[in-house]
Formats: sequence, C-alpha cells, structure tokens
Amino acid sequence: MTRIVSIQRHLIETQHRHPNATGNLTGLLWDLTLAFKLISRAVNRAGLINILGNRNETNASGDRVTMLDHYAQEIIWKMMDHGGHLCVMASEEEEDIMLIPERFPKGKYTLAFDPLDGSSNIDVNVSVGTIFSINKRITPSGGNGTLEDILQPGTALVGAGYVVYGSSTMMVYSVGNGVHGFTLDPSVGEFLLSHPNIRIPPRGNIYSVNEGYSSKWDKNTQRYIAHVKSGVSGAYKGRYIGSMIADVHRTLLYGGIFLYPRTYENNQPGRAKLRLLYEAAPMAFLIEQAGGLATTGKRRILEVFPKRLHERCTVAMGSPFEVNEYLDFYQNRR
Repeated sequence: MTRIVSIQRHLIETQHRHPNATGNLTGLLWDLTLAFKLISRAVNRAGLINILGNRNETNASGDRVTMLDHYAQEIIWKMMDHGGHLCVMASEEEEDIMLIPERFPKGKYTLAFDPLDGSSNIDVNVSVGTIFSINKRITPSGGNGTLEDILQPGTALVGAGYVVYGSSTMMVYSVGNGVHGFTLDPSVGEFLLSHPNIRIPPRGNIYSVNEGYSSKWDKNTQRYIAHVKSGVSGAYKGRYIGSMIADVHRTLLYGGIFLYPRTYENNQPGRAKLRLLYEAAPMAFLIEQAGGLATTGKRRILEVFPKRLHERCTVAMGSPFEVNEYLDFYQNRR
C-alpha cells in the first residue's frame, strides 16, 4: 500500500524543504483548503438547497452572476480576510481590490481568485471550479495592500492552483516545486494526494477550442485548426467543455492544446475573453511548472504585465509540441 499523504502533511513537508520559511504561505494555503471544502459541499448540494440560478446582476467583467458565484465569493472572503496572511485580495467578481478589514492583521501575501469559473454551466451539472494565485506584496509591510501589489506579472507568482468540482473534487496546486493534485475524500473530509508531480505529456492528441467562433478568428488560427483537423500531424480529437478549468485540467493530464483566441467582428478590434489575473496567469503557471508552454501567441503569458484588474488576454497552452506548432502558424512561420 502506498503512503497516504494529506494536503496538510504535503504543505508542511514542502515548508520543511525551505529552512527560511515562516509558515505564512503554508497557513494561507491551509485556510484556502477549508474554503474549497465548503464550496464543494454547496456545489454538490446545489439543486437541494436552492442555490442554483442567477442573481439578476453582472460582475466587473460583464458576466451574469449566479447564486453559486456569490456564495463561493463570500466563502473565500470570510475564510481569508482575518488570517493575517494577506494584505489585499482581488476577485473576478469585484470591480476594485478587496481591502482587509482594519480590525484584522495585514500579511505579506496577496490573493487573486475566480471564485467559480464556468459558473454559467452549473445549472446543467457541468464541472466548475475555483482558480487562485498568490503573490508577495511589494509595498511596505504593516498596512493594507494596494492595487500595485495585485498588478504583478505571472513571473512574480509564488503559488497558484485550482479546484475542480466535478464527479470528484480535486485540488491542483504549485508553489514552484512542481504540480501536485489532491482528491477530496468526502468520507473523511480531507484532500489526499492522488496525482503527485504531474507532468504534462510532451505531445497529446486533443485540441480544445470553441469552434463556434471559428469564423471570427484570425486567419492564422483558422489555418492551424484546419491543419490539426487534416490529420497531417496525426489523429487529433476535438474536446471542448466550456469551463476553462475543466478543459485545462484535461489538457494538463492528457496533453494537447487549449486555445482561446481573439474574436473579430464588424471591423472592430479583436476581443479577448479570458482574464489575465484570475484565469490565464495562474493556469499558465501550473502548465509551465508541469513542463508545458503557455502563450498569448506573441509572448509568454507569465511575462505579460497587467495594467488593469480585469485585463483580458488570448491563450494557447498545453503540450510543447502542440503549442510550438500553433506558434509556427500564428507567427507565419509555416
């Protein structure tokens, strides 16, 4: 029988590998895991506790807010505002940064999160999830954090992860020492190590993109997808769920490529969909930690310096073979 490793034990063992660690990052991540357990419980009981449907409002990104969006946001906020690990938070659901209440201590880390990615699919029982990223504050310690502390490039991340609430609840995270996956055992209420040291296959056979928008893509992306479907580079399968977190999770485990290109219509500038801080950067961090590549088509996603809280960017991430081949087409090298 292989050894049983809980998320708490894994965090502590990771901390012990760094003699100068203070335990603050460990405590931050441990607090987050409790929030994820509470959200998982609500998602699994959503149809029974009247928490499905919309709230008749939109968030800072212009998307409809669901009841579960609001619930997940509140759980993470109430779990993380008083622990003393954070100086400021930012959420995809909020227009501005979220300051830690004055009565609570201010820590040296920041947290940016998408409380419920893919929430438009929750009413039809499609997998959804939470995405998060952690930075060190760059302003002087002691007081509240600022927008400057949140607006850092992905190269500055000290940790990132996501939780998929599906047939099982799985947390995947990295603090720069590889990518590790934990599955929630509901019978004991604990995340247990199920996928140690995840490595993305160097090449896959799955492409994931919303082909319903294909007529609105740039010509080079259209050429790439036509190439993939032609079979010249091998037999590929198209798989698209519509929840980024589920599509990228599959890509991380099975390989291939996940794409969300700009769309162009009515002679308007191209529009990107995915948010840099809350979706693209943390997922790019995990993909790279697992040996993959993540790009906007023009540059590495982790090198993009955010100018706004809700900045969007194009995304191509996955196995090195597929991403490099996409770049060959996108950058007119073939």
